[in-house]
Amino acid sequence: MKALVCRKPGELVFEDRSAPGRPEAGWALINISHVGICGTDYHIFEGKHPYLAYPRIMGHELSGTVAAVGEGVAVELGERVVVNPYFACGKCIACRHDKPNCCVSIEVLGVHRDGGMCEELLVPAGNLYPATGLSLFEAAAVEFLAIGAHAVRRSKLAAGVRTLVIGAGPIGLGTALFARIAGQAVTIMDTSRERLDFAEGLGFPVVDGASVSPDDLVRQRTDGDCFDLVFDATGSKASIEAAFAYVAHGGALIMVSVVKDEISFSDPEFHKREMMLVGSRNALRVDFDHVMEAMRDGAVPVDKLITHQTTLQDSPHDISRWAYQKSGLIKAMIAF
Repeated sequence: MKALVCRKPGELVFEDRSAPGRPEAGWALINISHVGICGTDYHIFEGKHPYLAYPRIMGHELSGTVAAVGEGVAVELGERVVVNPYFACGKCIACRHDKPNCCVSIEVLGVHRDGGMCEELLVPAGNLYPATGLSLFEAAAVEFLAIGAHAVRRSKLAAGVRTLVIGAGPIGLGTALFARIAGQAVTIMDTSRERLDFAEGLGFPVVDGASVSPDDLVRQRTDGDCFDLVFDATGSKASIEAAFAYVAHGGALIMVSVVKDEISFSDPEFHKREMMLVGSRNALRVDFDHVMEAMRDGAVPVDKLITHQTTLQDSPHDISRWAYQKSGLIKAMIAF
């Protein structure tokens, strides 16, 4: 089969790989249809991912059709599916508490093991969710949207609260969309005027984080109270540390993005607010199902979010270009 392989940072090549073969018990063989290109994939290409061994087949935002199944698998041949790319051990403390998204020994397709930028892929049947009522194009967008949906569910605050989402990339926009679906009054902050214009096109009020005093803008938007919920989806240490000041008394900061650096904050300010600091990692089946339901209801403008498309054949050139040329780019998709 054909596979797109990142042999080392900056080098993407096509390779002929052996076909996966027949699935064993509990597994299924998927014909890959569409792959969303994630910030993780760009980081792998650029050599910025801390937990990766090269060479690697990237790709974890996947849709496809079932080509073969192993013993004991009830999924029907030809069924359209969304792939959950998080492989959990099923035994650790997180798994025992029904939190496989933060499994102690988690393996993610396209990161810890070869992913879906190839023609066929073997996947545990439990990681396949029927894409009922969705096109395969739409189905490949479910995983990245589930990240935001999971973060919103982790926030645990009621509808009607004032919410700030920092970062108008794919994850931030997904978080904002699902916060709005949850009934929250959502504002988006970014330092890019282009990204802010895109967010406004989706109906969100915005705050320009590149302004002289974003703190003042935040207080103006909230009558001096700050926001009940603040989600950071920037992947920036400076942004995360600044976000503490945007949280209202009794509110919460949800860290959707992750950085390698240590984060520091003022403990007196943290305690004065009695604020919550919440980590959010990956997503669960309930989040995937919620995203698919919202997409079927027309609440998610997938066609607007997928701004760029390419083919498997053209993807080495396009991924190399998009890693550095971000103008107009929100989410790119590979169609097989």
